[in-house]
Amino acid sequence: MAFGVTDLKKGQIFQLDGVPYRVVNYAQKVMGRGGSIVNVKIKSLIDGRVLDKTFKGNESIEPADVTNRNVQYLYKDSAAYFFMDDDSYEQFEVPLDDAEEIEGYIKEGDAVQAQLFDGRVINIVLPKNVPLKVTYTENAVKGDTSSAITKDATLETGLVIKVPAFIKTGDLISVDTTTGAYRERVK
Repeated sequence: MAFGVTDLKKGQIFQLDGVPYRVVNYAQKVMGRGGSIVNVKIKSLIDGRVLDKTFKGNESIEPADVTNRNVQYLYKDSAAYFFMDDDSYEQFEVPLDDAEEIEGYIKEGDAVQAQLFDGRVINIVLPKNVPLKVTYTENAVKGDTSSAITKDATLETGLVIKVPAFIKTGDLISVDTTTGAYRERVK
């Protein structure tokens, strides 16, 4: 069930030499006479190494046999994040270095997905957007409430992001987990 490299897209997972990789960046260059070259930056979901790889447009690759399981985030210590499988109640840990991209986006009790390859957790998948409470931000200067003006806001997880001037301490906001950007105030 192989598929063409031109079908790859950012975030997609595939298998190369028995190792699952996630596409970090994708660029396709069309050459003369209908040929093309696909340049991808890929991250190993086993050891975290990032590689630059070039494929010919007519090459095919294998999809990775990855399964997703619903899990709950329990807590974090100095070495790992701890999760619990929603179905089996089995607890497992993911080393901090293997899950840097989730830092600041989850809080205790949040539901996320764990991706497994050969029965081993290789990735934690966040929702596209997460609601987080603003624990500190400067008050807007009177008359300075245009949405074009931004300021720093500290969120309940410790994450600091840019928000519009009208956001106040205590507001619940939606944050995009892929870019770390403010999306909207949550009612």
